[in-house]
Amino acid sequence: MYRHTLLWFTNNLRVDDNPVFEHASNSEHLTCLFIQHPRENRTNRFGFKGIGRHRQSFLNQALVSLDSHLHTMNQSLECVENGYVDALSQIILRDQIEHLVTSRHTGSYEQDALKEIASRFPHLVITVLETHTLFRERQLPFALSELPDSFTPFRKKVEGIKIDAPASMPSRLPPRKQDYQAKPATGEPTDNAFNGSEQSALAHLEHYFSGDLPSTYKETRNGLDEWECSTKFSPWLALGILSPKRIIQRLNRYEDEVVANDSTYWIYFELLWRDYFQWYAHKWGNKIYHQTGPFDRKPLTSFYPDRMKSWIEGTTPYPIINAAMRQLKATGYQSNRARQLVASCLVHELGIDWRYGAAYFEEALIDFDLASNWGNWQYLGGVGADPRGHRQFNLAKQTQTYDPEGLFIKRWGGEEMMLPINRVDYHDWPIEMK
Repeated sequence: MYRHTLLWFTNNLRVDDNPVFEHASNSEHLTCLFIQHPRENRTNRFGFKGIGRHRQSFLNQALVSLDSHLHTMNQSLECVENGYVDALSQIILRDQIEHLVTSRHTGSYEQDALKEIASRFPHLVITVLETHTLFRERQLPFALSELPDSFTPFRKKVEGIKIDAPASMPSRLPPRKQDYQAKPATGEPTDNAFNGSEQSALAHLEHYFSGDLPSTYKETRNGLDEWECSTKFSPWLALGILSPKRIIQRLNRYEDEVVANDSTYWIYFELLWRDYFQWYAHKWGNKIYHQTGPFDRKPLTSFYPDRMKSWIEGTTPYPIINAAMRQLKATGYQSNRARQLVASCLVHELGIDWRYGAAYFEEALIDFDLASNWGNWQYLGGVGADPRGHRQFNLAKQTQTYDPEGLFIKRWGGEEMMLPINRVDYHDWPIEMK
């Protein structure tokens, strides 16, 4: 029994299926903490922020929801904006913390913070739990260093592994010390299609599996715009508001009670892809950001500010790209098919270094997940887990296949302002990227 435990929430903003609670409960007192790092609102070297307005609103809703759940268990969520090491150090000293519990994270900032905290506070017991993946590392049939370099060998090795049952919700938690009043989470309602509360996540999960949508997923998943064409779990998964194990449990129930077919398998297949990129990021660390990727391949290194601006604003010569990018800017969301097309366009048609696209997606996406985003961009940029190297899409053919009547393009104004690729000279500088 510890005297005081600190529970640091990162990518596990939920109460359901969250094993951190079991380990945090063996304590007389508990402090629950979320830290938003100031760097997320600073412009990075690619010219973008780490979080945009759509994900920030979604995150705020998630924090309010988590705080509300914690209140039902005699707890509350303390939210601070500070560097990870400074914030953790201050609270460890303030509350005389003996035990730190958190979720395993692919981010180097989070990992480096834990190493620094362990160095500063050698008395501290640190427990790091896997809450963001289907599998635990020790379940993998290979050492992490031996993770296959592409998805298919990974899938073949892990498909037979039994996934752990989700953990149950706690009924009560150790209390906070009465000396300190937590700064509460705050958030405002938005008109976004996604709501960041855990209640909304679980309601959406149940709604999706209550009809025929799972049985036709493989046929509809490449749709560009329709809400029903894909599962839409990704925003909740990205912040850990929804557990991947809970999805698998509900999928298995659907297959037992309704139907098991290629489409229901494909939902599992896509979750395996997500898991692969999590372990890919854990294996390669900061190499997922490197221009040449973990395999030292030589990608395009160009950057054209005017082309980048045109891509972001949806004014390229390609209507389907324009529509997809305008949709992203307006909603924070793009379908998986659209993401592949806009990434291919940025790298091939526009000739721009893939990292600028990955950095913009980090800011713009409501469902940004570090491992999935940078792993997928490396894949499309020809430096990642794609054994075939550069993968270029024929945009005219893709348009005919996925938007034959032009409804998606029309809805998002893909033909409203089409500009040539090269259209500026020195009189147009500097170029404002937003």
